[in-house]
Amino acid sequence: MSTQNQLDYERIAKAIEYIRSNFKLQPSLDEVAENIHLSPSHFQKMFSDWAGTSPKKFLQFISLEHAKSLLKEASLFDAAFETGLSSTSRLHDLFVKIEGMSPAEYKNGGKSLNINYSFSESPFGKVIAASTEKGVCYMAFENEKQKALGDLQARFPNASFTERQDEFQKNALSIFNKDWNQLNTIKLHLKGTDFQLKVWESLLAIPMGKLSTYGNLAGKIGYPNASRAVGTAIGSNPVAFLIPCHRVIQSSGKIGGYMWGSDRKQMIIGWESSQVYSDF
Repeated sequence: MSTQNQLDYERIAKAIEYIRSNFKLQPSLDEVAENIHLSPSHFQKMFSDWAGTSPKKFLQFISLEHAKSLLKEASLFDAAFETGLSSTSRLHDLFVKIEGMSPAEYKNGGKSLNINYSFSESPFGKVIAASTEKGVCYMAFENEKQKALGDLQARFPNASFTERQDEFQKNALSIFNKDWNQLNTIKLHLKGTDFQLKVWESLLAIPMGKLSTYGNLAGKIGYPNASRAVGTAIGSNPVAFLIPCHRVIQSSGKIGGYMWGSDRKQMIIGWESSQVYSDF
């Protein structure tokens, strides 16, 4: 993402924040454009280039009613859960394979691990991706490089780190491109308890453009009374976007929290919906 594209992203984020704050007033295109200091025509084009749909249509995608309608489509979620697919076949049959780290790797803070990491741009801001010799172990949205690296090192305090982008990272980052048919199987090498790994695997079954709830997810993995524990496991997800914790919302249809910011979560949900539904 160029400096200009990063500026566009920041303006779009500000526009969506404004829309969220003033949703009940149904702000017009002119009002939103004025708030981010752009002409209506420039804002319309910039937004459509980013989201693949108009600001008005995007507003529908991030509305409470749209979220509620997605939660009703349980059959699609069930089908995806059974097949292990992370999205609808209309877009791509992406399969993400998770391999848990060994007990020793888990307990000793990655002492035996050599971790490569790199910084990239995405439609949702700057992102850090990191990988071991077995797959991607970490991915997070963060604008500040030093903080991003510090957060990574805190997860693996005894590992060795090298700034280098390898094939695992390249393959994972290609998820942000729109030509999803070119994706190969993405491999993850994650540090987590058995319960966390089970929750993260269940997140992969939520189709792109669809949503689920904490309670629904708890039932799917066989712990119907563990919604809070499931929520905690979701909140500790170490791989942004690829493991789609952003697709889990409250049963009321409210978006809820997100490790990388609720505004970004809203943007991702709307963006994914626009990829699936904008041409319907």
